[in-house]
Amino acid sequence: MDQQNLTTTVTEFIFLGLTQNHQLKYFLFFFFFIIYMTTWLGNFTIIITVIADHRLHTPMYFLLANLAFMDVSDSSVNAPNLLSGLLSLRKTVSFNECILQMFFFHFIGGAMAFFLVGMAIDRYVAIYKPLRYLIIMNRDVCVGLVAMAWVGGLAHSAVQMGLLLQFPFCGPNVLDNFYCDVPQVIKLACADTHVVELQLVFNGGALLIILFISLLISYTIILIKIRTHVTEGKHKALSTCGTQIIVVCILFVPSIFIYARPFKKYTLDKVASVFFTVIPQMLNPMIYTLRNAEMKKAIRRQMRRIQCSRQK
Repeated sequence: MDQQNLTTTVTEFIFLGLTQNHQLKYFLFFFFFIIYMTTWLGNFTIIITVIADHRLHTPMYFLLANLAFMDVSDSSVNAPNLLSGLLSLRKTVSFNECILQMFFFHFIGGAMAFFLVGMAIDRYVAIYKPLRYLIIMNRDVCVGLVAMAWVGGLAHSAVQMGLLLQFPFCGPNVLDNFYCDVPQVIKLACADTHVVELQLVFNGGALLIILFISLLISYTIILIKIRTHVTEGKHKALSTCGTQIIVVCILFVPSIFIYARPFKKYTLDKVASVFFTVIPQMLNPMIYTLRNAEMKKAIRRQMRRIQCSRQK
């Protein structure tokens, strides 16, 4: 590296994006635009319906509305960059914007990972302690689960950014991705990052593995209880838990692939990034809520109220 690069501070990063094929870019833009709009529509429908319908003011729907808010927030961190990058010949982002993007991505993503564990606890109580469910999962407990998830996400993101920002960035500024993330950005630092990379892997990858294993154990216990004790609605309960496990796998497996290994470039990195930054946020409302008969009835009630108010 020449002397000029060593003394020049990086002020912006250049994204290479998902692909350089222009025809494929337009197809991917429309594909991901539909996914993004579906994510917003599905999650906002859930949030508004839960707030407006007093029959849904229960622990489960309170948690589902918070998950919907996290989905909208998480998808809004990177999806707009993905879409704009597919339409731009040269996509750049300032250094400060890149840091903020990484902070909020890990903040919200970390909160969602912790929150899914909280939701598994809620389902465990509902299955194993149905008569005491409302007493155990009272408002204070539900608010506490939400708060702890956000605090956990904040702590995770703060550690990630603290470890990253101790390095100078004075030379290369090209990111072979569609968004800023720690594994790519730290490789552009003008210093030896080996030890800190291991710390980042422990803070991110090891944490994801622990949470993922905890979720799998929780859902396994729930499935055993459903198969052996639940008689009414057993098939639907098994189907719902099964699809929830699939969504958890779609979120955690690609994340573990990215963060629980040394930060080296692999061919599947971009594919994995798409899977955990775009897809689960669209699937969550479909799997957790919109298949729910009570939620469907509540949405229909809200639609009828809107129609009646327009007729007046």
